[in-house]
Amino acid sequence: MSTVRIPASGRGTVGVAVIGAGNISKQYLDNLTVFPDLKVHVVADLFEGPAAARAREYGIGESGGVEAALNHPDVEIIVNLTIPAAHVEVASAAVKAGKHVWSEKPFSLDRESGLSLLKAADAAGLRLGCAPDTFLGAGLQTARRIIERGDIGTPLTAMTTFQVPGPESWHPNPAFLFQHGAGPLFDMGPYYLTALVQTFGSVRKVAAVGSKAKEVRVIGSGPRAGEEFAVEVPTHVSAMAQFEGGQTSHSLFSFESPQRRAGVVEITGTEATISLPDPNDFDGVVRLLRAGDEDWTVVPTTGPTNGRGMGVLDMARSIRAGIPHRATGNLAYHVLDTMVSISESIESDAFADVESSAPVSAALPEDWDPTAPTLGARR
Repeated sequence: MSTVRIPASGRGTVGVAVIGAGNISKQYLDNLTVFPDLKVHVVADLFEGPAAARAREYGIGESGGVEAALNHPDVEIIVNLTIPAAHVEVASAAVKAGKHVWSEKPFSLDRESGLSLLKAADAAGLRLGCAPDTFLGAGLQTARRIIERGDIGTPLTAMTTFQVPGPESWHPNPAFLFQHGAGPLFDMGPYYLTALVQTFGSVRKVAAVGSKAKEVRVIGSGPRAGEEFAVEVPTHVSAMAQFEGGQTSHSLFSFESPQRRAGVVEITGTEATISLPDPNDFDGVVRLLRAGDEDWTVVPTTGPTNGRGMGVLDMARSIRAGIPHRATGNLAYHVLDTMVSISESIESDAFADVESSAPVSAALPEDWDPTAPTLGARR
């Protein structure tokens, strides 16, 4: 895979447009509209009514269809919050329009479209970024510093767990979460696998088993309660991974457990085990259990906890500085490649190699402050 060029572009605050006015746009706009190094110019959506309502809610001057974002002269980064099936289509259109792109996860639904997008952005000299950016939060950054200074010795193994009954009990339109490109692996896997890749480096091979407890599920709430829908993907996945340095992990992703047990990430080294915060959060509790100790020690966290949009801000500041940003398209593609390989292992009942790689991103400085103006006045 070629190396993306990293051009600086312009000066001052970075102009942003949001495409996709659904629920998650609120989480992003709560932050994007208050980070002083960013300026949100447009909220766009295939349906212009919701886009206009969201723009009014946040005092954003312009709204409209997708073209309103792609054609705006002051927009440098498109924040792509569309449904997963549209991520590559919208991102590709943004690259053609000369914009950098930040997308919600997953990066794509298959290797082919993901690689095509990476190559298009590389050829255009544009950046791609992708959620999750939770690893930039205080919780996971604090855990990273503990590991890197040697407090657990040499990292050896990891265990992650995500178990819930399934979202059909509370989600009013849950069918898409059980279709191709979703399920517990593709929906929640990016958080856990990104945290592991940022600790151990790239995944080299995987082995997995998967199952479906039910072929049909029933919507449990909302106006469509009682409707049935088909389950297309495994709803319980148990996966092992080996990383480039020889470390190994075991991960459980399940929509089949009556017991809710999520956010578990433990990394064991030669001297201690560290319990990381929920990788779907930006903060949380970091705990350390040293060899010979009976009780865990809670370690105070330091760093930003602002939430979704921190990756967009890191991209914007990095564009201005001409340095690599952290939540890159290559990282997101490697996580996607790993998840596709896990699916292939389930189908083939054999180990599957992971061909792609992604370097571990640079750590954030402890004093990195999203609310500090570092790029000059807003345009």
